[in-house]
Amino acid sequence: MSFVLNNAIRRQIGATAARNMSGTAAVAGEHSGGYKVWKRLSFFVAVPAVGLCMLNAYLKHQEEHGHPRQEFVKYDYLRRREKRFPWGEGNKSLFHNPHVNPLPDGYED
Repeated sequence: MSFVLNNAIRRQIGATAARNMSGTAAVAGEHSGGYKVWKRLSFFVAVPAVGLCMLNAYLKHQEEHGHPRQEFVKYDYLRRREKRFPWGEGNKSLFHNPHVNPLPDGYED
């Protein structure tokens, strides 16, 4: 009687383990070779995607580089300085770009 029960339990555990293992591996049924899938995905999908993103950013930059900057309009509610910044002369923000960011009185150049 224990032999039959032992065989039934062993078959049940084996079937459950086989069912669980087949869905978790990168290649169904075996554990080796999963790195090849990720290596190929990295080289054939990720690297070209990064290259296309870089090309897109470069072309956008070239497109906007030729346009003149917007004319400065002094609005009362923009670029207010209630107190000085704690760095430099106190009027420029921490990441100030003189070609893009105007001061409260206008552009620097």
